[in-house]
Amino acid sequence: MKIATFNIQNLFHRDRSLLEKPYGKCVADWINELDHLMRENNRASTNAERIQELTFLLGFDKTYDVPYAVMRKRAGFLFLKGMNYSKELKAGEMTDWNGWIALQTVPLDPVAVKNKARVIAELNTDILLLQEIEDRASLEEFNAQLLPDFDCEPFQEVAVVQGSDNRGREMGIMLKNGHRIKSVKSHRIDIADSPNPNKEIFQYELETPAEQTIWLLSAQLQEETKDKEISDIFRKKEAQKIADVYGGLWENGQRNIIVTGTFNAVSYCDTLSPLFRDTKMKDVTRHQSFKADFDNGSDATYYRLGAYRMGVNIKQKDYLLLSPNLFRRVTNSGLNRKAVWPDKRPKWPVYSSMQNLKQAASEHPAVWADIDI
Repeated sequence: MKIATFNIQNLFHRDRSLLEKPYGKCVADWINELDHLMRENNRASTNAERIQELTFLLGFDKTYDVPYAVMRKRAGFLFLKGMNYSKELKAGEMTDWNGWIALQTVPLDPVAVKNKARVIAELNTDILLLQEIEDRASLEEFNAQLLPDFDCEPFQEVAVVQGSDNRGREMGIMLKNGHRIKSVKSHRIDIADSPNPNKEIFQYELETPAEQTIWLLSAQLQEETKDKEISDIFRKKEAQKIADVYGGLWENGQRNIIVTGTFNAVSYCDTLSPLFRDTKMKDVTRHQSFKADFDNGSDATYYRLGAYRMGVNIKQKDYLLLSPNLFRRVTNSGLNRKAVWPDKRPKWPVYSSMQNLKQAASEHPAVWADIDI
């Protein structure tokens, strides 16, 4: 049985709040001010003059005159000018309106989408856990239409459970080669005053072709915020909840348990101590079979604190934790970061199709393991 976890950071489009702002504070202030003025009912001349100034500063007039409409992409937004427009504002009910529309999501680079499929095809797993899926329809389209382009057989079973985060960060699971889902259960994590007070742990009961039962827990823990102390408190409570669910399964005699996801902290961090200190789970990256492409040059012998291991010097955030029974049965394991863009220089081999950061499949590598079940 081959299993992998991959924070794919959306398939086709991503919430703009999750993207780094591609513009400075001045541009952001201009956009917010223009948005405020366009929503006002007051059509005073002073407002009209200021709107004209803002549209000039934001470059709205840099469009080509066409008979229908123009939509321009700027800093992750689409701006619309209507039919037969001119440089004068037209805000009346009887005239066309020249304005702008801010979309909630931003389309991803098509090359990045293909690199996501390329990673999954190269992994060629029986069970694939995906984090940050926008919706089930997108995952089914990705599975049926993109994976075959890379000689990857589509997964026969696809499941996406709606979570509490409304920014397209759902958890997805895909299975094939006789593996199937027997049940899905959600465990709520209620933490008062948390930025995401209603998080979930998803519990999957899986059956292998040999009729062995695998229990899989998948979660995405609190990411680091400006107030690091508070975010650490929230993350530790979430980790404790996962440990409690794991402990419940263990007490009921279940021994084939996997915990996976993006935990947003290194393994020695106190916030993850309920998982690493209070349970018997082991990280697959510590298995003797674990392998990954090393950094180039002198970095190959460098060991960054919090990295996956020597020569794999990216900060660990994604985990594939196994119960002792499964850890002993691991025959092969590794990490695929060929579609992760290096920060400063080509530190590790990447796909030839990836030429810049926008074409990267994700900021997260895929972690996988072969288990003789």
